[in-house]
Amino acid sequence: MIATLSWLLPAATSEDGGFTPPTVGEFFPGALFFANTPFAITRINLIMMLMAGLLCLFMVVAFRKPALVPRGIQNLGEMMVDFVYKSIVEEILGANGKRFAGFLVGLFFFIFFFNIAGILPLIHISPSSVIAVPMVMAVAVWVVFNYVGIRKHGLGHYIAMNVFPPGVPKPIYLFITPIEFISTFLLRPITLTIRLLANMMSGHLLLVLFFSATWFFLLESDGLLKIFAVPSFLMGFAFTLFEILVSLLQAYIFALLAAVYIQGSLSEEH
Repeated sequence: MIATLSWLLPAATSEDGGFTPPTVGEFFPGALFFANTPFAITRINLIMMLMAGLLCLFMVVAFRKPALVPRGIQNLGEMMVDFVYKSIVEEILGANGKRFAGFLVGLFFFIFFFNIAGILPLIHISPSSVIAVPMVMAVAVWVVFNYVGIRKHGLGHYIAMNVFPPGVPKPIYLFITPIEFISTFLLRPITLTIRLLANMMSGHLLLVLFFSATWFFLLESDGLLKIFAVPSFLMGFAFTLFEILVSLLQAYIFALLAAVYIQGSLSEEH
């Protein structure tokens, strides 16, 4: 049991008995299976598979046999879907919403389930805190909004409407056009990636810091230092509640920005 916990939880003490704070090295764990192969599986990969499986299970249980009057998990699932549909799909996309409802709702649930792993016991790290995950989702959004824009307006007109905003004096285009091109076609996936990545990384580091400190003060320190385990635990608990809010908020913001970008690519004016 102790060996299992030592594998799942970060060590709070160093070899000389001092406290060891969390580091970014936790986001790059060594391979557990198939090491030194393209199919290497790390602890974070296992967490990804676990959370993806839990998401599939949640969807099956919630919507397999929907009742007219929802209760339990079905009620929770319908509340979450309704929240995303009304506050993002309908609010931002309007009449175009139904076309992209599945993509945006799925994006929200996928990010939320990955984010919430950061507060689960014996896991304490979100797959969204590894750059590959938010990057893949950001690229997916980038592909979707560019594809629908090109399909509606044609490649030439789509690029022109993004890099030559109307109502700007022609000489100013020398400055505006490069900025618009970089911000629309290059920076959007980068900012989407960094926003989600930074929030989930910082949340993990704070949670591990406080709970590792609690472990250290309670079990490894001597004398009056043990009393510091109490405020450390309380801070960890407070940040756990805050991280739940952040997990939901970041999933919402990511899906919201995806909807805004899609709507912008469909609109005639910017």
